[in-house]
Amino acid sequence: MATVKDFRNEVRPNWCPGCGDFSVQAAIQRALANTGREPENVAVISGIGCSGRISGYINSYGMHTIHGRSLAVAQGVKLANRDLTVIASGGDGDGFGIGLNHFMHAVRRNMDITYIVMDNQIYGLTKGQTSPTSAHGFKNKTTPEGNIEHALTPTQVALGAGISFLAQGFSTDINQLTRLIEEAINFKGFSLVNVFSPCVTFNKINTYDWYKEHIVNLDEDSSYDVTNRAGAMAKVVETNGLCTGLIFKEDRKAYEELIPGYKEEPLVSQDITLSRELFDQALKEFA
Repeated sequence: MATVKDFRNEVRPNWCPGCGDFSVQAAIQRALANTGREPENVAVISGIGCSGRISGYINSYGMHTIHGRSLAVAQGVKLANRDLTVIASGGDGDGFGIGLNHFMHAVRRNMDITYIVMDNQIYGLTKGQTSPTSAHGFKNKTTPEGNIEHALTPTQVALGAGISFLAQGFSTDINQLTRLIEEAINFKGFSLVNVFSPCVTFNKINTYDWYKEHIVNLDEDSSYDVTNRAGAMAKVVETNGLCTGLIFKEDRKAYEELIPGYKEEPLVSQDITLSRELFDQALKEFA
C-alpha cells in the first residue's frame, strides 16, 4: 500500500515561503495515502496560477493545463479512464473567474471527480491583482481606491448550482483539510473543497491571523445538519462564506452511472482496433 512518501517527487515547489499551498499539497498527498490510492491510479489536473503548479509536485499522473480549463480536461480524463481517481485543482481566479462557466456545469453534471481550489482572494502569480473573491473595498495595485465590485462567494454559487458535496478548509488546519479531502475523494460524484490559502506576498489583508479571527469551524457545531441544503446556504450567508468543515452532502448518482451504454471497462483498456471491413464501410459513407 502506498504511503505519503510515494506521492512525493524530487521537484521542489517554488511557491513563496509561507504560502498556504504547501499545506494543501501535503493534505492531498496524505489523503491519497490514507484512502489507499496508488500513484499510478491517480491523475492531478491543474490550471494556471501559483496553484496550477501543484500537478508537477505530486507523484502521480498529472497535467498542467490552460487558464480556467482544468475541470474540462479532468472530466475528459475521467471519461477515458473511469478507474482513475481524478483531482482537479486551481485558484480562485482560475476557478471562479475565467473558469466559472466550467465550474457551474461540472457541478450540475456531477461527474465523479474532486475539485480543490486554493483561494487566496488575489491573483498571486501575476503579482497581486483583484480576483473574483476579493472583498468589496479591497485595495491593491489594480484597485488603489478600493474594489468597486462585490466578491463572489464560491460556496454560495456551488450550493445554488446544486452541488452534491461541498467542503471548505483552511491551510493551517491540515488535519481537518486532510479529512475533508479524504471524504471528497471517496464521495461518488462531484466534490468541491475550497481552501483558504493565504498569499503572504501580495495579500496583506486576508492574512493567516485575519482568517483565524473570522473563520467559523462547523466541526464545533454538533447541531449542524450537512444534509440540509437550505440550512447550508443560510450558514454560508450568516458567516459571509467564512466557515470551514463539511458544509453539504447529498448522495445521488454520478454522471458516469447515467450514461447509456457507458462500459464498466475503461476506454483506455478497450480494444478500439477497426477491422478492415468496418474501415471500408466507413469510407463508403463518405464516397
